[in-house]
Amino acid sequence: MSVCLAVDIGGTKIAAALVDCATNHIIERCQIATPKTQQPAILSAALESLLIPFIAQADFVAVASTGIINNGILIALNPTNLGGLNRFELVDYIYKITQLPTYAINDAQAAAWYEFISLNPNSNTDNMLFITISTGIGGGLVLNQQLQTGARGISGHIGHTVVNANGPLCGCGRQGCIEKVASGTAIGEIGTSLFNHLYSGQDVYQLALEGNSAALNIIHSSAAAVAELIANLTITLDLDTVVIGGSVGLAPNYCNYIQQYLNEKPELYRPRIILAQSGGDAGLLGAASWFAQQQSH
Repeated sequence: MSVCLAVDIGGTKIAAALVDCATNHIIERCQIATPKTQQPAILSAALESLLIPFIAQADFVAVASTGIINNGILIALNPTNLGGLNRFELVDYIYKITQLPTYAINDAQAAAWYEFISLNPNSNTDNMLFITISTGIGGGLVLNQQLQTGARGISGHIGHTVVNANGPLCGCGRQGCIEKVASGTAIGEIGTSLFNHLYSGQDVYQLALEGNSAALNIIHSSAAAVAELIANLTITLDLDTVVIGGSVGLAPNYCNYIQQYLNEKPELYRPRIILAQSGGDAGLLGAASWFAQQQSH
């Protein structure tokens, strides 16, 4: 039995799990809070404490991480994420800790792969987009049934697609990225500005659910921007299916709002829209499955 030590590094948590590669099921799992630091040594120490108990039972390590993974180096497209940590030699650090073969991809790419292999075999999906709408907006692409990572790890970073050229400045350096317009963070920022009171995205969404029309308009604006993004990518990539995940994406009615705005567009722009099924462990299971498959080829 091949066992993968899967690691999921996000802005708020780092999770590790032993995954049985034959069944792609989690044997054992643990998680810690992501250190809020710009010091690589502190992140390295946190990873060490989390991973050491699992090393003896694992054959290789598969990492799903926020940010761009370029030749094993974590590069923050928006450096304000991960406490400003940038150009962290992720694969080398984990290899030094574990002495096991170590591989890494972006967490949304990993989740996309897991959602793809979890699709109903009768869905006739060759080209799939996974969108996670949460604190930020991320994505992963499967084209011709193959996960796209890109030569520099950039493939699928759809959160930094511009939807409003006159919109607010994004941390990546461009104006009007969909992450700055439609994410949970953006929803909170817009709500805070509108209501003159500090609100999180969750606060604004709750107001919308309670019937506040101004808050509901903010949520609809977010969903309309995501629908526009989906339409653009569908006509570019000939998408069959789009999977919606993340805390905002899975919030009550949000996917229905996306569908509502897509239904206003010509049929060619309307792929099948479904909700993500894999929950919080998609990054762990997707990375384990993808790299187990790469090793077997």
